[in-house]
Amino acid sequence: MSIATIATALFIFAVLALVFAPIMTWVERKQSALMQDRIGANRAEIFGVRALGLLHPLSDALKLFTKEDFVPAGAHRFLHLISPFIAAVPALVSFAVIPYGGTYEAWGSRWSLVVADLDFGILYVLAIGSLATYGSILGGWSSNSNWGMLGALRVSAQMLSYEVAMGISIVGLFMIFGTLRMTDMGVAQQETFRLFGFIEHFGLAAQVPWWLAWIKVPMWGIVLQPLSFFIFTTAAIAENKRAPFDIPEGEAEIVAGYFTEYSGMKFGLFQMGEFVEIAVIGGLVAALFLGGWSIPYVKDTELIQFLSSGLGSNMANILAMVIHVLVFLGKVVMMIFAQMIVRWSSPRFRYDQVMNLGWKIMLPLSIANIVVTGFAVLLLREITT
Repeated sequence: MSIATIATALFIFAVLALVFAPIMTWVERKQSALMQDRIGANRAEIFGVRALGLLHPLSDALKLFTKEDFVPAGAHRFLHLISPFIAAVPALVSFAVIPYGGTYEAWGSRWSLVVADLDFGILYVLAIGSLATYGSILGGWSSNSNWGMLGALRVSAQMLSYEVAMGISIVGLFMIFGTLRMTDMGVAQQETFRLFGFIEHFGLAAQVPWWLAWIKVPMWGIVLQPLSFFIFTTAAIAENKRAPFDIPEGEAEIVAGYFTEYSGMKFGLFQMGEFVEIAVIGGLVAALFLGGWSIPYVKDTELIQFLSSGLGSNMANILAMVIHVLVFLGKVVMMIFAQMIVRWSSPRFRYDQVMNLGWKIMLPLSIANIVVTGFAVLLLREITT
């Protein structure tokens, strides 16, 4: 394993586990407070410094470390112990194939900003992400609690239902880009296309103003597959058991669901997995639908060439790397903000509504999207050859 790969992996772990997961607790409190005209968490302090409430994640971590690790009577101790790890680890390792930058060369070294550039990258995410289901199910079952068992049953039904729609919804992207490698998808989304260019092939170009015929649009996934974007994002939120799809927790119905009998750091691991998954969803949506690390209308090579004129090749690659990472993180933050908006502005679905939405609406729409996309791909291929 190269030094670059190790450095990339450590950067991903640090950003997710040590930055995003703790900060997400602050973001959730502050955003809900702003939407409800409250101040939010702001009491934790060190020597009188409160830092807008940013010390609350630290106090939460200290509290979880010092709380008693309670195991209920009759529980399966081993499964009760490992279930939080099974639920949290997939969220961390899923980011291994999500690229947060392109490929750069500086001082004789080649840097690719992705831990594992797999040919089947998106399938890896879907496969690894599904393993988290076992952690939640085993956690509810092993607790020897009726509330935990009810939560586990709801988890199994909901997560298995929405995995189907989530996987099928992005097949259209595979058909358009012709690859499962997420870095190739990111590069492909740097291209542009003329919005009304296809009209030329029907002999109608004369009826379109010249300025309108030459409008170019980035080949982002959200432009090419808008329905897929909404289905995938909705299914991913449901997979993460976030409101309005938080029926496995259902405080008003089943106390706290599958983690009712958890305390201390084991409870914290369940929560960390959920918060890290919010960032993973943001990263996936950014990589698949929002152009990844790229700036609209600016290719990687064009940016590096522009910067090289004044900084030299090595510094141009380093600066381009920093810019692309910041652009990608900006898109992730935007998607996190959108998820928080949904979380604090939508009422919880009933159990039957969640099942109906997944099987009767989203699954048929995702299948119809594949049919329409296939027809469009064949039609464009036919008229352009």
